[in-house]
Amino acid sequence: MRFMDFHIHYIRREMLNASWLEYLAEVNPEYHASIEHFAEHPEALTAYLDSQGVESAVILPECAPATSGHVPTEEVIAYCRGQERLFPFASINPNMHSNTATKLETYVKDGGVRGLKLHPSYQFFYPNEARLYPLYEKAQELKIPIVFHIGSSIFKGTRLKYCDPIHLDDIAVDFPDLTLVMAHSGRGFWYDACFFLSRLHKNVYMDITGLPPQRLMDYFPELEKNAEKVIFGSDWPTMPRDIRQNIAAIQSLPLNEAALETILYGNASRILAKRSD
Repeated sequence: MRFMDFHIHYIRREMLNASWLEYLAEVNPEYHASIEHFAEHPEALTAYLDSQGVESAVILPECAPATSGHVPTEEVIAYCRGQERLFPFASINPNMHSNTATKLETYVKDGGVRGLKLHPSYQFFYPNEARLYPLYEKAQELKIPIVFHIGSSIFKGTRLKYCDPIHLDDIAVDFPDLTLVMAHSGRGFWYDACFFLSRLHKNVYMDITGLPPQRLMDYFPELEKNAEKVIFGSDWPTMPRDIRQNIAAIQSLPLNEAALETILYGNASRILAKRSD
């Protein structure tokens, strides 16, 4: 069985806010002590992925200086350059960046970016605001997915009202060919809403990053029926266990093999393959 991790963070110590650094030191002290080594050597990450049995991974920046930190897209592009197993995403902040659609197109065509990550509750915007529609139109044209942070967070300053998944309903209707991924699948508040939206809309998916894998069937009792809309991500390195332990926990769930293969590799691979070159 093949495995792809759809949610790994690129981190530099000086780019993170205090609350993120403190959390990282608590949940993954070994990585916290070696941030610089991983940040400067992408080969260290691919070696770690090898040790976990993970074939490839999406690498995420984060432009949210008011809450979590500012990890520029340019840093992630440079980190992934020449690494065929690492897929860079962009982070665009609508309250900091102008001409967001043009910026995204440049990232994709010049930087090889494979998707976009937005953090409504960290960046302080409602996903269905009209000012973001040119950005969504461009992502749909480029055939790249948009991942939205949808769920709780421990970072100081987070405003959860912005990441209620109901705001994605408008986008799913207005951009039917745009792939929308709900990172964290409504963690803490909105499990049922995320599950319902992913069943309702052909272009809406759930990313199960940051959820205790052994409890997935508690949150989503009909998970197997929705396997075609569920994507595995680890949230590494901000997680207390190795990636392979999360994968093993998911494999131990009462899911058939086809569902497991789809969740752990197939959906992510298919979504990334849509990009317009």
